[in-house]
Amino acid sequence: MNRTTLSLIACTTALAAVTAFAALDTPSASGTAPARAAAELPVERTSLLCPAPSSSDIADTSYTSFTPVTKGTASGGTARLQAATGQSADASSGAGKGKDAGKKPAQALLTPKTPGTPATGDTSGADTPAQVGTADGKYAPGWTVQETTEVVAGTGRGLQGVNCTAPDTEFWFPGASTAIDRTDYVHLTNPEDSAAVVDIELYGKDGAIKSSVPDGFTVPPHGSEPILLSTLTDEKQTDLTVHVSVRSGRVGAAVQALDDKVGGDWLAAADDPSGSLVLPGIPKDATDVRLVAFTPGDADADLKVRLASPGGLITPAGNETLHVKAGMTTATDLGDVTRGEAGSLVLTPTDRSVPVVAALRVVRGKGAKQETAFIPATAPVGKRATSADNRGKASTLSLAAPTATTTVRVTASAGSEGGTPVTKTFTIKTGTTQDVTSLVPSGLKGTYALTVEPVSGGPLYASRALTSTAGGVSAFTIQSLPSDRGLVSVPRTREDLSLLQE
Repeated sequence: MNRTTLSLIACTTALAAVTAFAALDTPSASGTAPARAAAELPVERTSLLCPAPSSSDIADTSYTSFTPVTKGTASGGTARLQAATGQSADASSGAGKGKDAGKKPAQALLTPKTPGTPATGDTSGADTPAQVGTADGKYAPGWTVQETTEVVAGTGRGLQGVNCTAPDTEFWFPGASTAIDRTDYVHLTNPEDSAAVVDIELYGKDGAIKSSVPDGFTVPPHGSEPILLSTLTDEKQTDLTVHVSVRSGRVGAAVQALDDKVGGDWLAAADDPSGSLVLPGIPKDATDVRLVAFTPGDADADLKVRLASPGGLITPAGNETLHVKAGMTTATDLGDVTRGEAGSLVLTPTDRSVPVVAALRVVRGKGAKQETAFIPATAPVGKRATSADNRGKASTLSLAAPTATTTVRVTASAGSEGGTPVTKTFTIKTGTTQDVTSLVPSGLKGTYALTVEPVSGGPLYASRALTSTAGGVSAFTIQSLPSDRGLVSVPRTREDLSLLQE
């Protein structure tokens, strides 16, 4: 016999065996069983990347780590933040052979406690590097790390906060700038064992801006690179959209936007381009709100602009719609759009749906005491979202239900130094935003986390604002709260003998 004949005989025998087994073990006469819904199981490993916090010698930075309690997790596990200094985890711990063997492990910024209780760590000055974080086992599902920096003077003075993010291959940042008063950096952090190659594209009011670095940037393994936007172009533009795309590998990316006059903050990546967007949690005392939008496709976008207020959806006078030209960054001033009430911006197509990315620059205060934060368009909470760094009465949780009434359960965790968790359920009516300020753990000591879990109803959007006083200025930072990625859907299988008949 030749090789083909033998292969056919082997294949026929294997199919016969499979068919015989299925005939003996099948739960129904038809040979198929009803499909079951996918199971949602806790993730087993989570990676997070934190950018280098500041170049200021007077910066004080805190890191807060939190894992919500999740059913079905393993009993063991670890979590750690390691400096992104170009050295792998194995090398820094002395594992393996070679010149790196025997080195002492890098000192951890913090040591996570049991799930349900935050852990904190502090640094100061300009030398704190970016951090690469990993968690597994019981620490992995929903692991969240917040980096918060206070700078009392100088460019970007105020409160700068960012959620450490998972590595990815594409990021959009509407709201960046190369204006004369701005100093904006794109921070790139590489968690992998090989170098990453990254392209950065800039889009202004007239379209794509030619970069002085057309060949991209190389980010070393377990390293980080801050890229000053003004070194990529000589053009001074107030409103830019930054597109970060990764040719090889994965990175974490965030924009640090620092202003000489009105403070600064981190601009997190906006949600993926979409025809409808929600930008949750505009502070009720915002004195100026600027909307920046960009469409990456070939078609213009026309958007209806509405505000989800405590009383329902309203249309800002004079800003009923926004026209976004294809490939061009468009910006419009909404002024004090919230007028003393909580609010979230809702953008929907006036006609056909065209994918758009968007962000808000929010200013509080007046004159020399102004401070800035950013709110990118964000994905809905999904099953659960987590905010790690909350400080008594300094935190405001904003919950928005733009399309349908939503019931949501919010838990304030135990404090990092003591306290008892508290849980409360809220109903957010269709088209409204509700601020939550009074949910604090009983007997709170230290910082605490907030866990947001929709119970029923339509999609929920959320953000958390944190305030403090820095150099006599009422400083603040805002973080959007999409899913904490704590659960993953695992498809359930069923027998289907029809596959053997193809």
